[in-house]
Amino acid sequence: MLEQGNFLFRSPFLLCVFFWSFLFPVAVSHIPLGSKLFVEENNLWVSPGGDFAIGFVNRSDQPYQYSLGIRFNSKSIPVPKQTVVWFAGADVTAGNKSYFQLCQNGELVLVDSLKGVTVWTTNTSELAVVSALLRDDGNLVLLNRNQEVVWQSFDNPSDTLLPGQNLPVHKTLRAASRNSVSSYYSLNMNASGQLQLKWESDVIYWSSYWSRGNPSSSNLSAVLTSGGVLQLVDQNQKPAWSVFGEDHNDSVNFRLLKLDIDGNLRMYSWVEATASWRSVWQAVENQCNVFATCGEHGICVFNASGSPECQCPFKTRSSPNSKCFALNCESNYSMDTYEHTFLYGIYPPNESITITSLQQCKELCRQDPACTAVTFTNDGTAQCRMKTSPYFSGHQNPSLSSISFVKRCSDPIAVNPHVLRSSPAQSPVNRSRGLCISCLIGAASGTFVLFVIVQLGIGYFIYRKRSQILRKAALAYTNWNSKGLMMLPFTEIKDITGDFKHQIGPGMYRGELPNHQPVAVKDLVNTIEERKFRAVVSRIGSIHHKNLVKLDGYCCELGHRYLVYEFVKNGSVDKYIEDDELSKRLTWKRRVDICVTVARAICYLHTGCREFVSHGNLKCSNVILDKNYEPKVSEFGLGTVHPEASYGGEKDVEDFGKMMLILITGRQEINDAWEWTYEEWIQGRHPEVVVDKRLDGGVDLKELERVLRIAFWCLQTNEHIRPSMGEVVKVLEGTLTVDPPPPPFSQRLSEGESPESGSKPPSPTEP
Repeated sequence: MLEQGNFLFRSPFLLCVFFWSFLFPVAVSHIPLGSKLFVEENNLWVSPGGDFAIGFVNRSDQPYQYSLGIRFNSKSIPVPKQTVVWFAGADVTAGNKSYFQLCQNGELVLVDSLKGVTVWTTNTSELAVVSALLRDDGNLVLLNRNQEVVWQSFDNPSDTLLPGQNLPVHKTLRAASRNSVSSYYSLNMNASGQLQLKWESDVIYWSSYWSRGNPSSSNLSAVLTSGGVLQLVDQNQKPAWSVFGEDHNDSVNFRLLKLDIDGNLRMYSWVEATASWRSVWQAVENQCNVFATCGEHGICVFNASGSPECQCPFKTRSSPNSKCFALNCESNYSMDTYEHTFLYGIYPPNESITITSLQQCKELCRQDPACTAVTFTNDGTAQCRMKTSPYFSGHQNPSLSSISFVKRCSDPIAVNPHVLRSSPAQSPVNRSRGLCISCLIGAASGTFVLFVIVQLGIGYFIYRKRSQILRKAALAYTNWNSKGLMMLPFTEIKDITGDFKHQIGPGMYRGELPNHQPVAVKDLVNTIEERKFRAVVSRIGSIHHKNLVKLDGYCCELGHRYLVYEFVKNGSVDKYIEDDELSKRLTWKRRVDICVTVARAICYLHTGCREFVSHGNLKCSNVILDKNYEPKVSEFGLGTVHPEASYGGEKDVEDFGKMMLILITGRQEINDAWEWTYEEWIQGRHPEVVVDKRLDGGVDLKELERVLRIAFWCLQTNEHIRPSMGEVVKVLEGTLTVDPPPPPFSQRLSEGESPESGSKPPSPTEP
């Protein structure tokens, strides 16, 4: 349930339990090289004025897992309200044997001693650092011999801005994830110099607007003033845009700007009279207007007290564990009506919009098997917004004129009342009343045989049950790391895979956990160094996205390196490309959808995670189709441990371009085929000739043009003119256009072969 009040301390992820009353703070003006903070010693560094302190934080939702954070330390703020304003490495955690040190080489490092791994560092060994200082404004800085700042925490924000801290164009505030399903909310500045709140990487649900004639965005940065004003200022500190907190004229000792876990940006002031943090401004006044504020299938409504809360009007079963809504109808379904309700799709967050009437809008959804819900905006626009995603959310309010229709599976009937029960057979009128000896013998023999069979069955059942209990008990004692990943011994890996009996791909085996959950087990090379392997697993284990295959666990024993993934039913895309019969299941629409969805997933890895993540080895065999033929990308983030993987965003873009051409042409990765495809298309003879011949029509020539243009831009030999994955997504969605690309091969076509074969970079424009 949502609450409209203070979200600052109510997240289990951000509600940090500090043991400050047992600490021994050391207030120093400068922190010398070699200084350390230990989890077990509960020591910390304090700013000269005592307003801020840095030390280890025990996160309540992760027992025995600690983060290094800067928090308020003023005596005027009670310990439970001394909120954390910065985390080293954002969501990085370490065990109870960890320490934080300013090394002799000038690097700040966070070391997990139990694992022997450095989990975070400032990488400042080449900057001649001589000391550190936690300033009274909450900024942790590293200084050189000339007392110049060479690194500062203000340049690496997590989810909070303090007064005087700038947020320039290329920096981001990112909220903590509410749960493993929710994607991160972020705040950054776009190319036009506007602050934007985003969900994932492309859904913008709030922007700051300012008039034309202001300086370019490259000179702008956001800053929170000590007087309670959020501003966009130029390099001369001249405001271009401002919003004011309710108490901006009042004398307030402590303020902060925070991107809360509910996706709203709020300004807080410390009120000494009530000993509490007060929200004095928020970006989105109506919390229900924050995108995905209720997650999957939830509707944001206002309760009797006027506070927003999430409800589930789509539930079709009484089970408390069933989802709010799930459309997987075997046969019949109904269309439920929800008045004053606006719905929007999630995963993917897009929808088709047509202008039509209310009844026609409902009928369009009814007749389209892919449609899950539809919203008719009855406000004069007459827009019919159709959703094909099984994941959607929205908001409901009596003031809304929109009407939504949701497909719901018809619940099965336990007993058909129209079927008459047959009468029991009538006994013969004349029965023998005498004693039948043979009948008694037959009955006794049958009873004995039945008794033996039942006993054998019970014995077999007990044996099977005992085996399952033992397996579950063994898994119950399996260790779990801070990311919720199972740490399995090699014996358990052999057990769940049936001694690697069912191979489903190169180095990939199907397995089953004791709870009957199917998994896919990947065998990696056993020469990977343990520290590197654990660090990479911890990193990718924290990444959650609907179109990324979830990592459930791993094995890291001497000579053994395995990854345990969720099992995805329909197998990899390359299997469908290679097989003539299976390829027919990949219709034109499905192939284009695969391109768009995979692009969004890779874009999320590049820009939606707290740190840039490269896939490193993107290809059709690493794109898996679920039971609805929706793609999921697997084996991402293994660039530093996988022998055939390469690191870098440019490599991902090139691999994605190759994958698109394979999907469209049905041809495997052969340079001659790519050159032929380019020549046939760019010369404009018959562009559809390049499409896979096994497709039974249905090719959209506009989509084909769009896909081929961006694919060949991705394949440019000059990696500097390749587009970003964000641009690729927008082109595939049709919101950006690009010029025809030059030949992407080392041996260029001559200008006589194509008038548009110049080597200018892509020029995305609004369509």
